[in-house]
Amino acid sequence: MTYKELFIQSKKYAIQKNKEDSAIKLLIQELSNFSRSEFYLNYDEIINGETLEKIETAIDAYLNKDIPIQYILGYTYFYGYKLIVNKNVLIPRRETEELVDWIINNNPFSNAFILDIGTGSGAIAICLKSRIENCSVTAVDIDEAALEVAKLNAKINNQQINFIQSDIFSNVEGKFNIIVANPPYIDEAEYVSDLVIKNEPHIALFAKEEGLYFYNKILKDACRYIEQKSLIIFEIPENKDKELKKIVDRYFSNSLYEIKKDLQGKSRMLIIKNNWR
Repeated sequence: MTYKELFIQSKKYAIQKNKEDSAIKLLIQELSNFSRSEFYLNYDEIINGETLEKIETAIDAYLNKDIPIQYILGYTYFYGYKLIVNKNVLIPRRETEELVDWIINNNPFSNAFILDIGTGSGAIAICLKSRIENCSVTAVDIDEAALEVAKLNAKINNQQINFIQSDIFSNVEGKFNIIVANPPYIDEAEYVSDLVIKNEPHIALFAKEEGLYFYNKILKDACRYIEQKSLIIFEIPENKDKELKKIVDRYFSNSLYEIKKDLQGKSRMLIIKNNWR
């Protein structure tokens, strides 16, 4: 069987199963150690038996066992960095790259002290540490298994990050210029696809109070951990603007804040600027 035949056959099946055919291409490409261009250059080549078996097993896991391709491969790419992922951490999303990009391009602090709450795979912390000059990054997570993944990713990407097992601020000391968080924000009653619900850690997905628990909790205590001039930035659900504005008004009524939309036009970032007037 050639790469072309395998891709066309599997792509057809993916469409029937309502799965992404781009995932099929990525599995074939990665498990064959091809770059994007090499995938097409080898399109009509016969796949050797061992590689074919490996690819077919992976495609079956994705199409028939509802396992995300990132967990099948054991890694993903985020903001240009290769990150190890497994069932202990949420798979970093493209939308979160937009949050990272905003911070990198709008950071007003020299020698910034940054706190990443709920670091998971370490994606946000690693990107900020590598792209913001002279910054110091502390990353916390309540889950020890997630922290082990984050530490491994920091090592792989040659970034020095201070990792702390902590329930939000419980084990954190000092003050920060930037606090960033992509907390769990899915309402426990909200529909979630099988691909997500069967695989990704529920502790990183769901939150009480209709998905708003962590925004309340973080902002309630944040004033004790921020410098006088500071930035707090969250990834947020697309449908809770009014509720989030009420929370900000409750704890940071004198601060400038805005909700920014992502490239799809959906609410994605809550940005709070303290003493920026």
